[in-house]
Amino acid sequence: MNFEFSEEQNLLREQAQGFLQQNCGVDKVRAVLDSDTRFDAELYQKVADMGWTATAIPEQYGGIGLGQLELCVLAEELGKVVAPIPFSSSVYLATEALLLFGSDAQKSQHLPGIADGSTIACLAIAEGVGPALPGKLKCRVENNKLFGTKLPVADGDVAQLAIVVAEDGMYLADLTGAGVQRESIDTIDPTRSHASILFNGAECERLGEPSAAFTQLETLYDRAAILFAFEQVGGAHSALDMAKEYALGRFAFGRSIASYQAIKHKLADMYIEATLAKSNAYFGAWALSTNASELPVAAATARVSATNAYHECSKENIQTHGGMGFTWEFDCHLHYRRAKLLASNLGGLRGWKHRLVTTLEQSNLALEA
Repeated sequence: MNFEFSEEQNLLREQAQGFLQQNCGVDKVRAVLDSDTRFDAELYQKVADMGWTATAIPEQYGGIGLGQLELCVLAEELGKVVAPIPFSSSVYLATEALLLFGSDAQKSQHLPGIADGSTIACLAIAEGVGPALPGKLKCRVENNKLFGTKLPVADGDVAQLAIVVAEDGMYLADLTGAGVQRESIDTIDPTRSHASILFNGAECERLGEPSAAFTQLETLYDRAAILFAFEQVGGAHSALDMAKEYALGRFAFGRSIASYQAIKHKLADMYIEATLAKSNAYFGAWALSTNASELPVAAATARVSATNAYHECSKENIQTHGGMGFTWEFDCHLHYRRAKLLASNLGGLRGWKHRLVTTLEQSNLALEA
């Protein structure tokens, strides 16, 4: 069991860092935040041209056929810069769903567009407040036509393709076709757009097996949770670095504030949270890349740990900056916004804690049997 990335994967990390340093500075994030633009389309196309959206897609479907470990590397680097692009919706969720459950015809039709950046895809499951559980979904399909409302849908206002979870399974829907009405909605992080989508007789096509739809959805969530965890880990470390840099350069009463015990303790706690989350994310990456039986436990552990770490680091980063940290001019709120938003993707923290406990209980019962 090797929890280290290979030399080639670390070279990919260095390349990603150099690219994002040149193309995704804070000015790019603020340009989206301060305008009505829903995402940075130019940056997203450059990311696609780099082959990042095609990372895990096999070559026969227009991808470059690397793997999940390379995707974990990219997710962490994108998290560090709070990238204002619909990467997670298209790559962590839609691409994974098509690869796992799509037919050859569906893969051939949709994956090449996702790979080259011409198609943005999303997952539409939530129908308002509360978890989207089997038996509670109202979105339905009649004669291959979708009816119902989904909200909030991450990147639903900019996507062309949606994977919609209805009461009897998953479906593919063209969001640019007839029978679809979309409206952008505000969230705590305007750099990642969300939408309300009304389906009123929209054409759709089944994805996966109806008898195992929600089991398949759990598998998709487990895999995506690890990729989201790497993005959260990247953000947590970036917030920690921001706090440390400010503390070292800010002086009060003739001393760097980093020399005061209260600040030292804050930074130490942030470091512990971020490091623990990274360790759990690495375990998740191993389970994801090997399709290990420990995947459900690894996914829930990584998700809970990374969510806690990003929240703690983004919050304490603001506190370390003091009163100035709360202002619009400082960049602390960019990570705080993203931490809050990512914590709600794939369901909230309470649900993942419950999933972790349940999975561990089931594992213990299996060992005792």
